[in-house]
Amino acid sequence: MRWDVWLAYFAACWVIAVSPGAGAVLSMSHGLSYGLRKTTTTIFGLQTGLVIILLVAGGGLGALLVASEHAFAVVKTIGALYLIYIGVQQWRARVDGGAQDDAARGTEAPRVAALSPRRRFATGLLTNVTNPKGIIFMVAVLPQFIDPAHALGPQLAILAATMCGVDLVVMHGYALLASRMRGLFRNARAVRWQNRIFGSVLVAVGAALFFVRRHPA
Repeated sequence: MRWDVWLAYFAACWVIAVSPGAGAVLSMSHGLSYGLRKTTTTIFGLQTGLVIILLVAGGGLGALLVASEHAFAVVKTIGALYLIYIGVQQWRARVDGGAQDDAARGTEAPRVAALSPRRRFATGLLTNVTNPKGIIFMVAVLPQFIDPAHALGPQLAILAATMCGVDLVVMHGYALLASRMRGLFRNARAVRWQNRIFGSVLVAVGAALFFVRRHPA
C-alpha cells in the first residue's frame, strides 16, 4: 500500500471515528456509568465488531448484503432492535443507594450495578457488528483504498489495524470525557437521569436504523 493512499485512509478513519454514532454513545454511557478502566472492555468489543465488518466488506460479502434487500432488512432489524434493547436496559439500570442515603453521606457517588466484563465486551461487539450503516460505509469506502494488483489479505490487515488504532483512541477519548463528569452525579436521582438520557439516545439511534436504506444493486 502506497503512503499517500494510507495517509488518505488514515485521515478518513479519524473523520469516521469522531463522527457521533452508536459506538460513541455507548463509550460515553459506559464511561459515565463504570469509569474509563472498565469501559476499555466495551471498547475492545467495539473494535472486534469493527474488524468483522471490515473483513465482511473487504471480502465482498458486504456488497452482497447491501445488494440483497431481504438480507439487508434482517441485519438492519437486528441492529435496530439490539440498540433499542440496550437503551431500555440502560434506562432501567439499577443504581446502588437511595437519594436520601447519598445526600446523608455526601462523599461518594452512587454506583450503577456494573455489567460483567463478558457482557460489556459482547455489548460493544454486537453494537458494531449489527450496524448496517457501518457495513454500507465500508462497502462504499474500502474499494477506494484497495489495490487489486496486490494481495488482498495484507491490505485488509493494514486497513483494519489503522482503523482500530484510530477508533481505540477516539472511543477512549469519549469514555474519558464522560468519566470525568462522574463527579457531577453525586446522588442516585442524578445517576438515574443520566441512565435515562443515554438510554433514550441509544433507543433513538436504534429507531433511526429502521430508516436506513440500502443502495440499489
